Amino acid sequence: MSAFSRLKAFAAGASLAVGAAGLATLASFVLSPQGAAPARAQGTPGLMEFRWDNNKDFRKLYYFMTDTARLKRSEYFLLLKPKDRRTAMLKLTIKLPDYWDGDLDPKLMKLCLMNEGGMLSRTRCKQQIPATIELAANGRQIDVFPDTPLPDNKLIGLYMIVFNPFNAGMYQFNGFIQAPGDLPVSGYVGTWLIQIDPN
Repeated sequence: MSAFSRLKAFAAGASLAVGAAGLATLASFVLSPQGAAPARAQGTPGLMEFRWDNNKDFRKLYYFMTDTARLKRSEYFLLLKPKDRRTAMLKLTIKLPDYWDGDLDPKLMKLCLMNEGGMLSRTRCKQQIPATIELAANGRQIDVFPDTPLPDNKLIGLYMIVFNPFNAGMYQFNGFIQAPGDLPVSGYVGTWLIQIDPN
C-alpha cells in the first residue's frame, strides 16, 4: 500500500471515530436528565378540551394566564373579541363555579382595551377603561360596570391578579353582557375554560 493510500485510510478512520464519539456525546446529553429542559405549562386554551355539559349553545372565549399551577400567583386576561358580542355593553357579569376557591380581590382587577398576544407579542392591557368592579359576597360572581357603554367593535377584557385555587382541574367562567335598552337583562356571551394544573 502506498503512503498516500495509508494516509487516506488513516484520515477516514479518524473522522469516523470523531463522528462516532460526537454522536455518542450528543446522545448522552439528550438522554440525560440534565440535558432535557423541563416542560412548562401553557396558559392558553388547549387544542382539545372535554366538557361534561357540552351543548350547541356553548361558546368558548379566549383567555391567557401567566401561571397555570395551583396556588400560584397568576395574571388572568379574560378577552371579549368583537365577534363575541353583537351589542354595546352596559355591564359584564362573570359567574364562577361553586367549587372555585381561588383568591379574588376587586382592587386587583381592571377593565381594559386589550392587545391580543401571538407569536411575537404577549397579551396585555393596552389602556384601562374606567369602570366599577364588584365581587359578590360569596365570591362566585364578578360584576363590571363601565362608566360609559362600550361599543362592540373593540377588543376588551378583564385583567385580574389571582392566586390560583388549591384544586387542579377545569373551571368554567361564564360571561354575561347587559346591552343598552329598556329591559335590564343580561345575555350569555360565552365561557372561559380555565385550566389549573398540578405543581
